[in-house]
Amino acid sequence: MGFNPQREDWRRPFLVYLMGPGVGDENIFDAEHADEPEVEAILGFRPTHAVNVSAGCNREIDHVATALLTAAVMDVIGGVANVELLDEQASVVAGLPGVLGIAGDDWMALGSAEFLRAWVGHPAFRRPSLLPHLRNATQ
Repeated sequence: MGFNPQREDWRRPFLVYLMGPGVGDENIFDAEHADEPEVEAILGFRPTHAVNVSAGCNREIDHVATALLTAAVMDVIGGVANVELLDEQASVVAGLPGVLGIAGDDWMALGSAEFLRAWVGHPAFRRPSLLPHLRNATQ
């Protein structure tokens, strides 16, 4: 990927957790997704559960690992990745394979595991790219 994953502090915390009906506090899931009406319109269904994958660090290796870990989870359970974008990144990711749509005034891309892998390999990834939070929304 063109960077050195070694650094002085080797602690690289990741958090993976499930939310939705029957898992944890359903009110939190509903509250976190209430402001995303475009997601349902793009996907054609309302996600009922989310597998959240986030990194506790903010270096390029953390962003790459988070995206690839989420893609691996999606390979097993399916779903759609919800990727938070920074300003002006919507036009960059819109043409990548596996993108299902752009929502939230261009701050959110919805896509497949193929999209995540393509985004990680794109030269504009982490400029400063992907925020260390990806959501795999499942039907």
